[in-house]
Amino acid sequence: MYHALYRKYRPMDFDSVVGQDAIIKTLKNSIKNNVFSHAYMFFGPRGTGKTTVSKIFARNINCLSPIDGMACKKCDSCEISFSDNCVDIIEIDAASNNGVDEIRELKNNINLVPSQLKYKVYIIDEVHMLSIGAFNALLKTLEEPPSHVIFILATTDPQKVPETIVSRCQCFSFKRISEDDIKSKISDVCIKENIDIESLVVDKIAMLCDGGLRDALGYLDKMVSYSDSTITIGDFNDVNGIVDDSDLNNFLKNMLIGNFSIVLSDISRFNSCGKNIIQVIVQLINYIRDLIVDYYLSGINNECFSMSLLQELVNLLNEKLVDIKKSGNPKIYFEMLILKFINDFVKNDSKFFQQVNTNIDKDNNFITDLNNNDLTTELNSDSNDNENEDGNSENVIAKNVSNKDFSPSKIINLNEIISCRINNTMATADKSLLKNEIEKFSLLKDYSFDQNIGSLVNSLLDSKIRACGKNNMIISYSSDGFVSQNLENIISLNDVYNKITNSNIKIAIVTDKEWENIKIDYISRIKSNNPYHEVEEPDFLFEDSLKNDIISSSAIDLFGNDIVEFE
Repeated sequence: MYHALYRKYRPMDFDSVVGQDAIIKTLKNSIKNNVFSHAYMFFGPRGTGKTTVSKIFARNINCLSPIDGMACKKCDSCEISFSDNCVDIIEIDAASNNGVDEIRELKNNINLVPSQLKYKVYIIDEVHMLSIGAFNALLKTLEEPPSHVIFILATTDPQKVPETIVSRCQCFSFKRISEDDIKSKISDVCIKENIDIESLVVDKIAMLCDGGLRDALGYLDKMVSYSDSTITIGDFNDVNGIVDDSDLNNFLKNMLIGNFSIVLSDISRFNSCGKNIIQVIVQLINYIRDLIVDYYLSGINNECFSMSLLQELVNLLNEKLVDIKKSGNPKIYFEMLILKFINDFVKNDSKFFQQVNTNIDKDNNFITDLNNNDLTTELNSDSNDNENEDGNSENVIAKNVSNKDFSPSKIINLNEIISCRINNTMATADKSLLKNEIEKFSLLKDYSFDQNIGSLVNSLLDSKIRACGKNNMIISYSSDGFVSQNLENIISLNDVYNKITNSNIKIAIVTDKEWENIKIDYISRIKSNNPYHEVEEPDFLFEDSLKNDIISSSAIDLFGNDIVEFE
């Protein structure tokens, strides 16, 4: 029969216990000196060895000839205590035996002498689960137990145990096991079990198990069942619903520049992919903590992050984590919390907010004619020159997009252009073209963290490619808000896409619902032998900013251009 790893590798002696050196030394000395308390209390986080040490201690104190405070494993008492049929070491689960009647039965049996060993040891696990009446029934027994009885109480929540009980016990606080000790233990188990595992997975397990070795071995057991070959970090993330560090980095960047629409989209994506929102928040807290610690240890500041904002964010998440756990809908609570953080802190951190958003503003204001061959030639020329100088084509693309400064203007014939692009896409739509464009789309990921064009790239990556023709493509978003925002930036989005993918394609942006209607219309046209036909796309028409200026327009109307000067 298969045994779980945490059971198979449960320590059987004090030397095998991990991470509780001070407690083990004290207990071994008490056995060597033959000085025992009548009652002990072991408390601490789950999976740190409380029950395991209780059982080891119960066996060792009954050994007839202990060696250096540990059972010899050879005498008659050791053979009995290490067997599964030992009746003098009694383990009681207080969670399921928490009433007065169970404790009274224990009191009735306590005066019976041990049948085989020197001491009768009662191990009461999760003792904080006893009722008040049960605690009162146990109190007198703990105060004056028979000489042949020793109590060991174990709990993860000592605050719920009455002080009158605690004061009658010798208490030991079990600490969380260090990550280094957990990594060492996991590595040993993997060697013994011939488990092939990436070192990064071992590090991740040690971090996520929160100091509990039992949980760590549980993670490992689950991964062994999942993976047929080497256990990779991708496997671990998939099985445990964990977000990649790269996704966290991108999520954090968008949060700290106030890009709430993308942050909202990421949270929805995490939730729809089955990620535990609470786990995502805990990961985010740990990730921010690492960034802050790295900054203060190395003194090197990451330009993408403001340390003051990071500290405000980690404090806010820590403060609200308990409330999020109790919330009926953690996803909505988390979204509203991030919105509050962006409004209260990000937009008030003017120096960082302006510095980071300068490049984004330039990206969003990048408006030019896609068919302007002179500009295309100029950018290609700049790209070749800079690539020769720097040897880095990624920086060249970002530079070309962000360094062009254009005045923002509203496109007044945007609906007509989008309709035209949808029509032309469906007129020449082809599966091979769609497949080719999807492959090109993956090139965008290399620029998702770029300081200049990262926000535009991430907006594209959040979309779905629906159809592709010879010179046009349709992408869709789940909500009207995303579509409206990206339509405002359609020229800069289109330009970034074409430069990265080395294409000359025109993008139409629609909602998922609109795409369903387009599909229905396309099928209807095919059946009725009325297919789409390509049409000529009109030029962009921009709203004249001068005419929008009410004061200036009125002055011109009244006095004419000859006597009105503008600065």
